[in-house]
Amino acid sequence: MLSVYDGFFSGGARIVHSDVVLGLMEGGQHHRVLSIHGEVHREATRQRMEDDACYRSLTAAGAGVTSLGRVQGGGRIPATFNGPELAETARAMAGADVILSLKEQPLALLNQAGLPRRPVVVCLHRSDPENQGSSLADLKAAVADGTVAACVCCAESTRAAYEAAGIPSDLLHVIPNGVDLLRFRPDPARRLALRTDLGIDHPAPVVVYAARYDAMKNVPLFLRAAAAWLRRTPNGHVLMCGAGMTAANSELDADIRAALGHRHDRRRLHLLGVRRDMETVYAGADVVALTSTWGEAAPLCLIEGMMCGAVPVTTDVGDSAAIVAGRGIVTAPHPEVIARAWTTAVVDRAAYAPALAASRELFSRTRMIASYAALIDRLHAGSARPALQEPH
Repeated sequence: MLSVYDGFFSGGARIVHSDVVLGLMEGGQHHRVLSIHGEVHREATRQRMEDDACYRSLTAAGAGVTSLGRVQGGGRIPATFNGPELAETARAMAGADVILSLKEQPLALLNQAGLPRRPVVVCLHRSDPENQGSSLADLKAAVADGTVAACVCCAESTRAAYEAAGIPSDLLHVIPNGVDLLRFRPDPARRLALRTDLGIDHPAPVVVYAARYDAMKNVPLFLRAAAAWLRRTPNGHVLMCGAGMTAANSELDADIRAALGHRHDRRRLHLLGVRRDMETVYAGADVVALTSTWGEAAPLCLIEGMMCGAVPVTTDVGDSAAIVAGRGIVTAPHPEVIARAWTTAVVDRAAYAPALAASRELFSRTRMIASYAALIDRLHAGSARPALQEPH
């Protein structure tokens, strides 16, 4: 198996995909990963491949991870590749039976003429195909020439959006996201450790927001809701995690000043940046919040937070409403409405606990990986079809 990434940087899709690769390796498959970019500059953060938690997990497990060495400054992947890049890609593809493309962006590379023919599974993790630059056109081209054998959609909203955009329905397979239930679980010791580390009183209510700094996440809306909630909750704390969620991000600083000004409440807003211990962050929280406006499909933060006992409060985007149904609260995209929902979630947290506990099997990593393995096995069994042979 070969997985192709556009790059290693903080985000739910890379976390899920890397976990799938690790799970398939645990089941006996051999995997390699090829990254188009070796370094990415985005969300006001320089993200080197070797520093990334997913890269470290994959290499520690024995997956070979290589890069074409490009540096991305936040733009789209260029449609042209040089000879050495194509030769490296051809070598990586030649040793694979099936190729997994992490989202559609790597198809700009995989569509290049002269590369080995292999069945490609495109793993889709968003619900806005029209908002991905040239990637939708690259996907349609790969479908038209028979390169794409299947598309894995992480959510029903993803399947519906790509079908509406013209991708044949028989290629679209929904495999919902799952998480490691041994890692993501309620844990009083982790809860106490996080609060002690941040100087938060044990009974104080805590809202966590785990997202990269991106327009689709609607960070200004979240901060206006945080300002309203902190104003009416004198002992409350808000944690912001993810790429760009640091004081070094001037755009975030401007958003915070616009929402909170110079009020003392800012001392209860904690900017944590990229964390490698999200199971501890979620265990220490009472609410996991999402305020995205578009693009989301099956937000990993909601699932991880719920499995650690935090009540999800989200805007209605992608499959979010279905994910939190009976387990949390869906709100209108209005700061005061969101702030009141956070308060309700904190007060009713114990009442939500049974539903959160009962949903653990539904969001299991084991279920997710078994579904990926079954699909890959079916594709591999049929990969000797003439259309998928090496070109003469």
